[in-house]
Amino acid sequence: MFVGPVFTREVTIAPRRERTFFLRSVYVGALLMLICTAWLVVTGTQLIRDTGDFARFGSTLFQLLAPLQLVIFLFFSGMLAASAVAYEKDRKTLLLLLLTRMSNTELVLGRLLSSMLITLALLITSIPVFMIISLLGGISNIQIIRVALVTLITALACGSLGSCIALWREKTFQALSITVLIFVAWLGFWEAVSAGILGKIWFNLPTPDLARWFSPWQAILLASRPSLELSSNGVLGFGVLLGPITGFFINFLTLTVLINLVAILRVRVWNPSRELRQTGLEQDIWRKESTELSQAYYKQSSETTVMENMSGLLPEHLAAITEPTAENLLDAAKIADREQSLVAHSAPGKVRHVWDNPIIWREICTRAYGRKTLAIRLAYVALAVCCIFMLHSTIQSAYAAGLEATISQLATPFLPLLILSLVLVNTQAVTSLTSERDGGAFDLLLASDITPKEFVYGKIGGTFYNMKEMLLFPLFLSVYFWRAEALNGTNAMFLFIGLVVLYAFVAMVGIHIGMQYDNTRNAVAVSLGIIFFLFLGISACMWIMAAFSGSFGVQLQPFLTFMVGGGVGLYVALGAKNPSKAIGLASFLLPLMTFYAITSLLLGFYHYVFIATVIAYGFTTVAMLIPAIDEFDVATGRTTAD
Repeated sequence: MFVGPVFTREVTIAPRRERTFFLRSVYVGALLMLICTAWLVVTGTQLIRDTGDFARFGSTLFQLLAPLQLVIFLFFSGMLAASAVAYEKDRKTLLLLLLTRMSNTELVLGRLLSSMLITLALLITSIPVFMIISLLGGISNIQIIRVALVTLITALACGSLGSCIALWREKTFQALSITVLIFVAWLGFWEAVSAGILGKIWFNLPTPDLARWFSPWQAILLASRPSLELSSNGVLGFGVLLGPITGFFINFLTLTVLINLVAILRVRVWNPSRELRQTGLEQDIWRKESTELSQAYYKQSSETTVMENMSGLLPEHLAAITEPTAENLLDAAKIADREQSLVAHSAPGKVRHVWDNPIIWREICTRAYGRKTLAIRLAYVALAVCCIFMLHSTIQSAYAAGLEATISQLATPFLPLLILSLVLVNTQAVTSLTSERDGGAFDLLLASDITPKEFVYGKIGGTFYNMKEMLLFPLFLSVYFWRAEALNGTNAMFLFIGLVVLYAFVAMVGIHIGMQYDNTRNAVAVSLGIIFFLFLGISACMWIMAAFSGSFGVQLQPFLTFMVGGGVGLYVALGAKNPSKAIGLASFLLPLMTFYAITSLLLGFYHYVFIATVIAYGFTTVAMLIPAIDEFDVATGRTTAD
């Protein structure tokens, strides 16, 4: 095939894996469950009279599910592509691929498309589900095709970006975090443009129309609307099928081609990395010098010549010579030269002393995650500063109008920053273990005298230290809300403590998953899948509730099936390899309590939000932490449970 043997092998093997069929079944089941849940909400609160009600239900549901699917595919396509390349780098198999006769095109495109097979399969699987919704009326097949194309182009662009960054950067965490930061910054920038914050007209075009050309979110919202609205504004003569989102297709296809072109041209420049090249160069120089030195010694055959070159011998070397023959003197000279070379090649400067806990010492005092983590932190700080500026402007505008800023106004810029920080903390935690496994250092750590407490607490402490900017800015905002009188002291305290509990939870999820899964790609997918389900999946349920009924206090029953299914999924993800009653209870408790917390937030019962969050997420954190320490051998796979 034109994309090379890497993709051919993946296409051949993928249908033989049980995971392929399992993921497709789970994804289709989740979509059908959301559809049934929405139908129960409608029939429980409204009276269905005619076909028009069916059509309105189908149209509204489609416009809810299409953006939700886009967000899932946007993040997971980029993260899975980046983690797949990072896995090759950590296992040093990418170097073997570079030594083959594969061209750069086959290597880059083959690795990209093979990592996106699951994403593409899920997208194709979702089309029949949307066709079922079209039977209710309100949407056309053209809308479904248009939404599928927008999602496909977005997934290809995001996967290409993740693959390119992973080929560029050496460390797994760098690749994943840079990818996520670019996604959030790109979406946030064009949302600001669409809102008119940076002006109403750009390049003689209204900024909302321009944002649709570059923002996947704006494009999917437009693509999911009825065709009659789109057919009146055809662009570039493509008609109803593409309409005003033609610009988006052209721009993102061009962007995808450019990203892959850069990766193809630079893959053998970026790899092997400069660090590996320097190590190899030093080894070559050492071998060359050693060979030349050995040849010089063996050329000196006479005893007198050897004695003249013994000025570098130390007294203990001379004392060890029993007979002053040329052969004995030559051996002593070799020993002296070897010791001198070791001194010459030792690290200069002061010796660094390792702490009592070497794990946290490595996480804090060394560059375990590369030299570019400072750039990642600065990028997050820049986004946080923009968020703070928007919040400050919102609060001041409300005060100028004699009003108080509402929770929804504060949440609009705050929630994206919070979710981004949670994702980055979780990514740091899970990659801190998978990078050890892929590099072969994890088995060495297990063979050392490091205790389970030192290992687990060291990884958690290192995660918090390396992600301190991601933690401090949201916590600072909770204090700022209190100082700006946007929240009272009690609610600000609830927010602060709740954030601390959430950060401890996402960090522990990353550690827990990283200890159970050997493959970086699987570990990242499972860990982020848990985070997305709890914060995005439950929010989607609330979105459906708000769209179809607007009542939150009495609508738990339609969502029970979804919550139970989510609990089963959480138990499989968290406790499949190390089951326990506490993890089982936490798996079914989390979805229900998260639903209750979001409902209480929307109803204004903030103390209930605090209680539900602390109980559910705190209990789950402890349920994962205790087995990680007390059953360390089982959790890491060193021994099996009875």
